Amino acid sequence: MKIVYSDTKTGKSAQMEITAEQAALLVNYKINDTIDGTMVGLNGAKLKITGGSDASGFPLTKGIQSANKTKVLRMIAVSGKKKGQFRRTTVRGGIVSTDTAQINAVILEYGDKPASELFPEKAKAEAAPAEEKK
Repeated sequence: MKIVYSDTKTGKSAQMEITAEQAALLVNYKINDTIDGTMVGLNGAKLKITGGSDASGFPLTKGIQSANKTKVLRMIAVSGKKKGQFRRTTVRGGIVSTDTAQINAVILEYGDKPASELFPEKAKAEAAPAEEKK
């Protein structure tokens, strides 16, 4: 399972792979629940679950209070040509389960590590020189 955590102040985000033991601790938490960062390796931090998706790519939906997949009727557009049209889409409930592949979270409080360690800078790939056309 992956956890993607972000900081609303700086706009940075990072992801980490968590072990099966850590993932088992997160089962039965709901969207908008606050978790302790020590469960996922961020000592002292507080995280708020904001969403996620399962292994098939279906998003977790806050309004559904189960961990199962279900089909819901959703409005597809508020304005434009498709205004007022509805479509039945498949979503997963808002409870983290063993089928969840990714959890999205926001950092509420920082812990022991400074922000520079939580969000490591990625080395940018050097642009390959463009081949000249003849």
